Amino acid sequence: MNNLFILLQEQAPQQGGSPWSSLIFIVLLIVVFWLFFIRPQSKRAKEEQKFRSELKKGDKVVTIGGFHGKITEVKETTVMLSIAPNMEVEIEKTALVKDGSSVGQAQ
Repeated sequence: MNNLFILLQEQAPQQGGSPWSSLIFIVLLIVVFWLFFIRPQSKRAKEEQKFRSELKKGDKVVTIGGFHGKITEVKETTVMLSIAPNMEVEIEKTALVKDGSSVGQAQ
């Protein structure tokens, strides 16, 4: 990051500089922005979509509100989630994440 500031300071006094150098700098900024922001976000969205499409009865999940439960029925856009004995709630698939206790374990 310090190198970027040094490059900016070196370019500042040159008023008659080449337009190619500023174009290259803008392209470089766009590439860095894509690598660090856009690409990881789209990858994460694809993983979440895959997770939600593969939900099945018996999976342990956590809602975005923090409720832990086990899926008892899968519908088109919702699931029935057992969060306590004799207590089921219908939850949107978009409000579910993987159960944190299974993260990092070998499958």
